[in-house]
Amino acid sequence: MSSDLSGVALVTGGGRGIGENIARELADAGMQVSVTGRTAEQVERVAGEIHGRALVGDVSKREDVERWAAEVGDVDLLVCNAGISGPADPLADPDEWWHTFEVNVLGVYLCNHAFAPRMVERGGGRIVNVASGAAYLPMGEGRPTAYAASKAAVHRLSEALAATLAPKNVFVFPISPGLVRTEMTRSFGDDLPWTPPECAPRLVRALASGEFDALAGRYLHAEHDPPDALGGRIEEILANDLNAIRLRR
Repeated sequence: MSSDLSGVALVTGGGRGIGENIARELADAGMQVSVTGRTAEQVERVAGEIHGRALVGDVSKREDVERWAAEVGDVDLLVCNAGISGPADPLADPDEWWHTFEVNVLGVYLCNHAFAPRMVERGGGRIVNVASGAAYLPMGEGRPTAYAASKAAVHRLSEALAATLAPKNVFVFPISPGLVRTEMTRSFGDDLPWTPPECAPRLVRALASGEFDALAGRYLHAEHDPPDALGGRIEEILANDLNAIRLRR
């Protein structure tokens, strides 16, 4: 793809997997990209290869997130991708169970808290918070609860932020990258409906363009809502309250 974007982006969890692919896509599009992660070797490798900035730290630590904000300054696009799967046991040790929320939910909140006000001050920006289909899909017996519950929280948080920030020209999007083969999912079976790894980066790139700002707060799936088709569905989605997680009686 040729370059079609400009400005500064920050991608959390950008040292591997989905985050790395998103960082590469945004850099290829023309953005200056910072990548964060806990493993220095990973984020420094990716940042070096895309001529970006490496930020080492933990999204669940306020001091790390605020240090990143001080180092990077204003960003045009924030992608909160960092996350963990959490314990497989639905009745795991409470501290282990809660740690999933510290990374997946508190991490998203801290990054939004650090960067969104700066976007408001400078007149606008965009935020992509990576949720999951686990936010709405039924959970079978014995399935882990921390991951699904945390991703549902990410979605609802993103809805609330979108409603508050859209009038201030800051647009927040909760997305699902689909089921992508990564280190987190390497133990899953081969017969699952795997999502092509390029889908999430392409969706994030499209959201960064501003073309889909009207859909802020809507649940977008990287594979089921490809940008080429999504553009023609905006009016339908808004008119019929689609791409929304709702209780229907």
